[in-house]
Amino acid sequence: MSEILKMCVALTEILKLPLMDKSNGCSFSSVSSIAVFSSAIFVVTLILIRLLYVICCSSKPLSKRASKPVSTLIILGSGGHTAEMLNLLAVLQKDRFKPRFYIAAATDNMSLQKAQLLEDSLIAESATRVPYTAQFMKIYRSREVGQSYITSVWTTLVATVHALWLMIKIRPEVILCNGPGTCIPLCAIAFIFKVLGIRWSSIFYVESIARVRRLSLSGLLLYKLRMADQLFVQWPQLQQQYPRATYVGRLM
Repeated sequence: MSEILKMCVALTEILKLPLMDKSNGCSFSSVSSIAVFSSAIFVVTLILIRLLYVICCSSKPLSKRASKPVSTLIILGSGGHTAEMLNLLAVLQKDRFKPRFYIAAATDNMSLQKAQLLEDSLIAESATRVPYTAQFMKIYRSREVGQSYITSVWTTLVATVHALWLMIKIRPEVILCNGPGTCIPLCAIAFIFKVLGIRWSSIFYVESIARVRRLSLSGLLLYKLRMADQLFVQWPQLQQQYPRATYVGRLM
């Protein structure tokens, strides 16, 4: 019995804990709390280091893989957004960016039809029969025009889950977008995937030609949060206001 007591005393001295049972309980609780806190600090530090790495590497161009196409997600928006995107796709290297996945809001009945016409015309213009590499999908909108903010909480949650499912399914290497609000949850999930090391998707955002002095809300979010690898603007004064953006001239 005396040997056991001596061992307890020795162990207590090593841990610098008092012998009283209640004090031992408190001390062990303190040690556990410190261990949990230290682990949390370590994890947060690793995430911050990874985040800085992603931000630093995001501005670099795509690796030169001329012989290997990259799967491309194209996010369409109603009205002028789709017109500008289709105009951009007309000069896109089709063999480089394939397969192509088109996504539009569930309430947008025209954008995907226009994109399908574009893909059909590409096949018709091709001298040889090429496989149909385009897919067309819809995504729930976070908030409809005029929808109350209270009900939009639920619809935003549904849209985020749907966006997560689409990103897991598609796993694109390149994302092209130009302003519709539906691009935000998709780009945010793609950025989180990059930070976690799940998938590296390069995000390219082309601001609408209608934006002369200020970025759109979507563009501003991607710019401020540094989620976009490249953000292109079509007016020089816009680039002066947002130095990290790239001025490419008018694309229309």
